[in-house]
Amino acid sequence: MRILFAGTPEFAVPSLRALAAAGHDVVGAITREDAPLGRKRVLTPSPVAQAADELGLPVLKANRLDDAATAWAEQRGAELGVIVAYGGLVREPLLSLPDHGWINLHFSELPRWRGAAPVQRALQAGEQEVGVTVFRLVAELDAGDVLTRSATVFPEGTAAGRALTELAESGTAAVLAAVELLEEDPAAGEPQVGEPSYAHKLSREDGALDLSRPAGEVLAHWAGVTPEPGAFALHDGQPLKLHEITRVPDQMGDQDPIPAVGTARIVAGRAILFLDGGALELARVQPAGKAAMDGAAWLRGRGGEAVLA
Repeated sequence: MRILFAGTPEFAVPSLRALAAAGHDVVGAITREDAPLGRKRVLTPSPVAQAADELGLPVLKANRLDDAATAWAEQRGAELGVIVAYGGLVREPLLSLPDHGWINLHFSELPRWRGAAPVQRALQAGEQEVGVTVFRLVAELDAGDVLTRSATVFPEGTAAGRALTELAESGTAAVLAAVELLEEDPAAGEPQVGEPSYAHKLSREDGALDLSRPAGEVLAHWAGVTPEPGAFALHDGQPLKLHEITRVPDQMGDQDPIPAVGTARIVAGRAILFLDGGALELARVQPAGKAAMDGAAWLRGRGGEAVLA
């Protein structure tokens, strides 16, 4: 099938490569414009732009799918559009341009977690089974008929970045199956069933952990906001970024007397944060204005104990 692809981040690259490897005629890729990255703010092509160049595909870099993008797409003569995390809306007339319309790989089991940050919000809510859905793109947000879906169960505390990487790889099977389904039956698709929920875009404030919550909820919140926008607690009024935390065995948190909630202490050479109903290891942290470091090393520099909020 002649396919026009749209996507931007690294999570979209596996689907692009899978479509090309499966023998489909990928006639072009639309991605967002080069963006400044790193401390020197060097303009850098998106991961999809780089992958498309490697595959020898025509590339359009556009931050809006406007009339110019539609004209470029029309020249490609695609039968189907496939979009994975492009970062913008597909509107008419581009939406109806391909013969079979557009399909979207979304990182949730729709209609749960429609919107910009489905994996992050699912993990933040304590969900460990996270799905992917390939559906028909329509004007309403993430509301089209479902073609294929699958799900993965992640261990407690799996960070969103890792979960997205795994889902991006496993989700390629759902994308390829959806394309095959449309080749066999262009009218394929089943309406979404259930009450929708929404995964709103994350802000920096979403990274603030509430250490008054039970340990499991704090770990889930951390997972949902790692690596972006990044989890943090406060120490002496300054943000302490928590790059890596893990659940610790109950016996490690069995202290006498029990430390106050929010107390971090060296136990058996590890930085242990005591919370309601359990404890977490601060494996890697980053104090304000400093580089990331081992959590125990940071805590030893504070006499072996600190109070976080």
